[in-house]
Amino acid sequence: MSKKLTKNRKKILEKIKKKKYSLEEASLLVKEISFVKFDASVDISVCLGIDTRLSNQMIRGSVKLPHGTGKKICILALVPKDKELESKEAGADYVGLGYIEKIKHGWTNIDVIITIPSVMPQLSSLGKILGSKGLMPSLKLETVSIHPGKSIKEIKSGKIFFKADRYGIIHSSIGRVSFSHQYLLNNAKEFMSKIIRNKPSSCKGSSYIKSIYLSTTMSHSILVDSKSFMNQ
Repeated sequence: MSKKLTKNRKKILEKIKKKKYSLEEASLLVKEISFVKFDASVDISVCLGIDTRLSNQMIRGSVKLPHGTGKKICILALVPKDKELESKEAGADYVGLGYIEKIKHGWTNIDVIITIPSVMPQLSSLGKILGSKGLMPSLKLETVSIHPGKSIKEIKSGKIFFKADRYGIIHSSIGRVSFSHQYLLNNAKEFMSKIIRNKPSSCKGSSYIKSIYLSTTMSHSILVDSKSFMNQ
């Protein structure tokens, strides 16, 4: 197999030096190193100094990005008849309890499910299907709410969800290459601010944020100086 580097890969490697970049530098550079022909996602990966075996150190939550992610979020509102109009007007793509049966037969072509507390018992039999896809509604994430319309509007306007994987790493999209540098910077700051605020009290020491990387679809990763970020 040939080990020759493609012209684009050479350009990327020339741009990315083996150093840590400030968040502002990284948000500028990440736009320059994308060579795909589509509007690539700009992603952030944060490695945390947590012990994921401990329940009180599991990091998960939501954050409203000022400029959204640039991705159309498909929402299913599993709500009774009296909440259907509210959910439709808020922007839900699919509405109604009839979709429970579709999910039982394997349909999961959605990004988020919103429901109300009284419907949750009906979803218990869907635990394996929804759990494996990360779609099970949750009170903590406010995807179970007595005001489904409010939750739907928040998600449609830029609210995203995050969760540390078993290695203590959080992966998320924070925008698109077509976003301005300032939009990416604002989204990254807001995302990291929420991660920092979610630091568990049981997580001792100053190594909570071990590393931060920015990348685009099919690009190399840019190492962000976490100390530089903390001072912004």
